[in-house]
Amino acid sequence: MFGKSRSVVGLDIGSSAVKAVELKPSGKGYKITAFGSEPVPPDSIVDGAIIDGAAVAEAIRRLFESQQIKTKDVAASLAGTAVIVKKINLPAMSETELADAIYWEAEQYIPFAVQDVNLDYQVISGLPDKKAAGGGALSTPGMEVMLVAAKKEKIADYTGVISQAGRTPVVVDVDAFALQNAYEANYGVEHGAVVALLNVGASAINVNVISGEHSLFTRDISLGGNAYTEALQKELHLDPGSAELLKRGHPVDGYDFEVARPLLRAVTDNLLLEIQKTFDFFRGTTGIDRIDRIVLSGGGSRVDGFAEMVGERFDVQVEEFDPFRAVQFDPQKFGVDSAADVAPVSAVAVGLALRRAGDR
Repeated sequence: MFGKSRSVVGLDIGSSAVKAVELKPSGKGYKITAFGSEPVPPDSIVDGAIIDGAAVAEAIRRLFESQQIKTKDVAASLAGTAVIVKKINLPAMSETELADAIYWEAEQYIPFAVQDVNLDYQVISGLPDKKAAGGGALSTPGMEVMLVAAKKEKIADYTGVISQAGRTPVVVDVDAFALQNAYEANYGVEHGAVVALLNVGASAINVNVISGEHSLFTRDISLGGNAYTEALQKELHLDPGSAELLKRGHPVDGYDFEVARPLLRAVTDNLLLEIQKTFDFFRGTTGIDRIDRIVLSGGGSRVDGFAEMVGERFDVQVEEFDPFRAVQFDPQKFGVDSAADVAPVSAVAVGLALRRAGDR
């Protein structure tokens, strides 16, 4: 599941929309040769679980047809409770010994039966020790291994809708790692700094805390932009479409945005409480006591006041993720007004498009 060969289409299958990106090498970097988004019918995907596979497959098919994307190979990603990411310490051993031992070790760390999951792992070499990253004691000797387990049933659901749409799933990644892939491609590898990547999607927030080229900690929070829409529906008695418009700043049904603002701020407070708990857990489990910068992506990060409130809560520099910072993108070519309009929701798809058929 971690990151050359044939190019692929990065396909971010979200609960509100499917997003596709295709990249081609250009000079020392990349340029986008295909780009698009297609809404997914409401409740087709709930908490990362595909409920209506036919509807999702149809959305993918429409997306590829409308953008005239010819490439068949697709890289997709998973998130949520069906994916477990753990960093584990093991005694030093050979690759062959590790391959034999990993399933026995995995049983101690994953809450699913081993036969029900697909396992992948990567040995982390040269990981910044706790002192270098701002903590206390040095890491224990031996090997640090990133273990990833994904439920076979969940993988089959996602690869199934891709196949049903007439495409070939060749890579299944994890949202948090796709985000990191896009970040490194656009911002480079910054050794010593501790950076939190927060992707605020419709139904979940992906958290990946990185230092240099290594992921120190990942977690998915089962709350996202839908919480704002639901709050407006409940408090102002709006239908989902009107609530979504009001969330984005458009007046509806006699309500202007000033009515919505305090309701949105209250939801942001709740989301930040969950992010705070996640950061506290990160500090408690890694011994690393600082985060130098927070980089935001996902449609939910654009909600009024969100970035400012994140900065105030955590007293840290906050910036918006630009997945086109080092990737050539001509928005007019793809019917987009400006790159900034779609940047927040494109990071995962860009990260997936950087993968290649045959990657682990």
